[in-house]
Amino acid sequence: MKKLLIAAVALAAAPFAASADGGWAGSGELGFAASRGNAKSENLNAKLNFSKEDDVWKNTFYLTALRSKGNTTTIETVNGVPSAVTRYDYTANRYEAGASAGYKFDERSYLVGALRYENDDFSPFTYQAVFSLGYGYTAIKNERTELSFEIGPGYKRYEPVLTGETESDIVGRGLVTYRHRLSENTTFENIFLVEAGADNKFYQNDAGLVVNMNKTLALKLGYQVRHNTDVAPGIKKTDQLMTTNLVYNF
Repeated sequence: MKKLLIAAVALAAAPFAASADGGWAGSGELGFAASRGNAKSENLNAKLNFSKEDDVWKNTFYLTALRSKGNTTTIETVNGVPSAVTRYDYTANRYEAGASAGYKFDERSYLVGALRYENDDFSPFTYQAVFSLGYGYTAIKNERTELSFEIGPGYKRYEPVLTGETESDIVGRGLVTYRHRLSENTTFENIFLVEAGADNKFYQNDAGLVVNMNKTLALKLGYQVRHNTDVAPGIKKTDQLMTTNLVYNF
């Protein structure tokens, strides 16, 4: 496990090493909600994005975190009598890091290496780490619209919750990135990721509507869907997350 974490950090830093001359742009997102009284809960989601593109490189790096605690009620048997027991415990706890480094052949085509590492206490897998190498193509890129595709083979290491043993698989990775500026201060974006292997197929779609208040601050409404085809009994295959975040651009 420690080796995987070290590898994840090293590979995530690859885009920075590839173009250490600066010129990166980025944004940070933060959403928080808390309730007290009859119900007690705390929810936090955060995301950090960096990207850089020049005549040679097209690189990205991101970190995300999702933590939620709330009152959970379970039925427990005490002295042969079933009773409802309420505890204040985690209902979500996920961390994810990813990076990609793309070397351009021309204005549209590029060779891309990508890494994604995820640790989720409430998914079918304790962790997943995927490294891939593939081909990328920018189909549209102008002042209002950007559409790009990435596809290629990858290698996945993961630990199913059911067995607790580390396994590996060869996967096919696909990524579709779409952004469109609806108006001067409003942008729609959608990122669709596929990691398909023999044992499991993972799909994730992130849709977001960003409204800029000024050059630095924005509000973002996000909707994420995650789906695993192979899960342990009692675990749902699909997770959904809706967020409203404050975005800081730098």
